Amino acid sequence: MSSLEAPRPAPLPPTGTDTPRPLRILFLVPHWPWPPRQGTSLRNSHLIRGAAQRHVVDVLAFGPAGVSSRPEDPLTALCRRVEVVPLPRRGLLRRALDTLVHPLPDMGLRLASAQATARVRALLAAEAYDVVQVEGIEMARYGLLVRELPPQGRPCLIFDDHNVEYRLQQRTAGVDLRVPRRWHGGVYSAIQWGKLWRYERQICRAADRVLAVSRPDAAALARLAPATPVHVVPNGVDVAHWTRPGQMAPVYPPRPPALVFTGKMDYRPNVDAVLWFAQEVLPYISARQPVVFYVVGRDPHPRLSALQGRPDVVITGPVEDVRPYVWQAAVYVIPLRVGGGTRFKVLEAMAGGTPVVSTSLGIEGLDLRDGRELLVADTPRAFAQAVLALLQDRQAQGDWVQKLVDGARGFVAEYDWGRILPRLEALYREVVPAQG
Repeated sequence: MSSLEAPRPAPLPPTGTDTPRPLRILFLVPHWPWPPRQGTSLRNSHLIRGAAQRHVVDVLAFGPAGVSSRPEDPLTALCRRVEVVPLPRRGLLRRALDTLVHPLPDMGLRLASAQATARVRALLAAEAYDVVQVEGIEMARYGLLVRELPPQGRPCLIFDDHNVEYRLQQRTAGVDLRVPRRWHGGVYSAIQWGKLWRYERQICRAADRVLAVSRPDAAALARLAPATPVHVVPNGVDVAHWTRPGQMAPVYPPRPPALVFTGKMDYRPNVDAVLWFAQEVLPYISARQPVVFYVVGRDPHPRLSALQGRPDVVITGPVEDVRPYVWQAAVYVIPLRVGGGTRFKVLEAMAGGTPVVSTSLGIEGLDLRDGRELLVADTPRAFAQAVLALLQDRQAQGDWVQKLVDGARGFVAEYDWGRILPRLEALYREVVPAQG
């Protein structure tokens, strides 16, 4: 989740006097990524914008009925063609039946659309694309259509796997099956895990190249498809956009200190993280130091209603701009216990100058060091003690927190989009021979 300001990746460096011709690239994305409100749209908006600075870019995306990209959207102005296909409808009964009997995973069926299939086939027939880039497992079925084309002149198929989805479901099942009241979710994840392993393997083997967001993800995907080269193009952050300003209107009361977590709050790993922190960690903190835990993000899941009415928890719902909530927090917490990939929230909090406490899983895929850029803790008591240590140092006006913040800013500078996008450009030039 982010503010509605346009993504501003730095211009890509020039390639010299013998500049290759612009490539023709078709992006297949699960939803039109503007405004960039969450991880998928943040990544897609920056990758599309970066590619469109040098190449001819078309986009096919899904959106609610009657909604399309608007001319004033920054990405629309950069792309040659943007098509937004209506989201297909699939009820809970259909999903439940498919979970039991359909060989494809839920994520592989979520965006199944005859209209989208026809449009992708039409675009592939009408345009001599150099690259077709598939963003996420939900769009894999449309990337597989590339393999219907004759080998001669067929575009390079790039599959960008935002998470190793089978591993995410495997981890979620392991957590949920330990809690009787969440067995239904655990059974669902256990079923999806095997289906996703087969489906993810299929698209990775069909692709000419696979993109991963971290080295651990790349290693897992390489095991699925050993013959397909896997390239790491990590998630990034617009450091200038997240740099804390000198003056801003307060979003929290001056006391007690604010602890904050941000994210889309119907996403199962985020829901699990908030409940674990509020139920297992926060009572230990509150017994020693008054604090308020702010859960900032849209679409709060009904499971979070159990926290309503607690004086030490505030669930904000959607906000216009998440940055002030991060900037003004005393501590940013990342109590994730399930998930995969790398988290935009880690990079955003660090770029914003807020000290961070995270589980090991919350920073997976990032070479962060406990005690140098943030604090890492994996048990309720250790997590609470780390938060209290940061609060106490701030109250004593010590310099330890500032050293952590400075270390984090130095680290996150390497993840600015201006440093990441040239990796994708280099990959395009590797897979598409120079012509004309």
